[in-house]
Amino acid sequence: MAFTRTAVLVKPDGLQRGLIGEIISRFERKGLKLVALKMVNMTDEMLSEWYAEHKDKSFFGDLKSFMGSLPIVAMAWEGIDVVPVVRKLVGTTLGREAEAGSIRGDFGMSQQYNLIHASSSESDAEREIAIVFEKDEVLGYNSALDGVVYADYER
Repeated sequence: MAFTRTAVLVKPDGLQRGLIGEIISRFERKGLKLVALKMVNMTDEMLSEWYAEHKDKSFFGDLKSFMGSLPIVAMAWEGIDVVPVVRKLVGTTLGREAEAGSIRGDFGMSQQYNLIHASSSESDAEREIAIVFEKDEVLGYNSALDGVVYADYER
């Protein structure tokens, strides 16, 4: 099995609510490895590229306005099957219906103000990581924890 990467954004509402540490802690406790982290003001160009699949939807302008209103915290996480693992930790889009124990299930009530974004596929993850990080900002390293998070045959 191979380690893959995924993008995670703590949205402006997550920043305002002071949930950055809690969110990072949940991913770390799961055994995922943080390989990139920074605070970013997303430009209109970045947001248009990020949300390209929504460009013809009625909420596109409001979504870009919200996501550009304050800084976001951008992260890249690494692990085996990291995309589905992170999506499970994040929970379904509508916070009030999200699973208890997930980030949105524990802290969210809204669909738009749902605290966090997680890549939906490996290809989306690659594209999204490239939007917010330069190549030299995503760091690969061996973690001392890899040996206790994954069995030898899984690595």
